[in-house]
Amino acid sequence: MTDFIGYTLVIIGILFDIFGCIGLVRFPDVYNRLQASTKCVTLGTILLLVGVAIVSASGPMAAKAIICAVFILLTSPTAAHAIAKGAYASGVQLWKDSVVDKYAEEERD
Repeated sequence: MTDFIGYTLVIIGILFDIFGCIGLVRFPDVYNRLQASTKCVTLGTILLLVGVAIVSASGPMAAKAIICAVFILLTSPTAAHAIAKGAYASGVQLWKDSVVDKYAEEERD
């Protein structure tokens, strides 16, 4: 039963990774691409690593997978935020059909 749960998590994780890659190619600007890559790939990779930890059933392999999952959970959103903030600060424009620009609203206040 644990193998079934582990393989299911691995498959779901791979699907999330694929959706994130598709979003990375299809979305119109850097900010939307960052959203797709960060959210989908972070969740997908964490699910994949948790599935590997469940399937491996060995202490060292499961510990390494969980440590990597925690590392990705902490660093991926932080890096995406830094990239988005840097892109905005350097003048990269939002997509022409973007509705809200919170940074511009903060600068006006």
